[in-house]
Amino acid sequence: MINKVISGADEAVADIKDGAVLMLGGFGLCGIPENSIAALLRSGVKGLTCISNNAGVDDFGIGLMLKTRQVRKMISSYVGENAEFERQLLSGELEVELLPQGTLAERIRAGGAGIPAFFTPAGVGTEVAEGKETRVFDGKTYLMEQWLKADFAIVKAWKGDTAGNLVFKGTARNFNPMMAAAGKITIAEVEELVPAGELDPNLVHVPGIYVQRIFQGKDYEKRIEQRTITK
Repeated sequence: MINKVISGADEAVADIKDGAVLMLGGFGLCGIPENSIAALLRSGVKGLTCISNNAGVDDFGIGLMLKTRQVRKMISSYVGENAEFERQLLSGELEVELLPQGTLAERIRAGGAGIPAFFTPAGVGTEVAEGKETRVFDGKTYLMEQWLKADFAIVKAWKGDTAGNLVFKGTARNFNPMMAAAGKITIAEVEELVPAGELDPNLVHVPGIYVQRIFQGKDYEKRIEQRTITK
């Protein structure tokens, strides 16, 4: 079985060049590839197109890459927690494509499944539909959306094995599995790395066939974006 383990985040992102298209897993600050983002900051790569549900916050996640002006374009669904994102958008410094969350998820899934386009009712009659084909099915108008693919998909899992099989924990699964399938090269960082064969095949969320590089991460902060408690 192929061993896909590499030394760490810096080696994982070393060949990501200026202008690359990246998918970064996570939802809010949950399940984001913290180590890989830190390595991208150190690499200084720029002109990136980042496909992610959101843009982190000002001092964490993709928000750090926005501060260093490494991101040229964001394709996202929700970005309301990032003041620097707002500033760059309003000043015209950052190109942004905002999508309904379900459309974003399905465009990524379609990219991984090899489906170039699909029709959805979401966005019909709004700015999202500008320049896109519409078609009527059973008396209802639908909007055609195209797949999303990336040069690199960067995901974070709870556990993985040396062959690249991945297991996620709880809601940290979010966009990670579908992104893993949609990247030409998929980089996985994991909290726990085990030998091939130790994971129960019935519990694997992403088969190793989709993963080209895997490494064990460290020092995860796992920040909570909005802490809500009961008294």
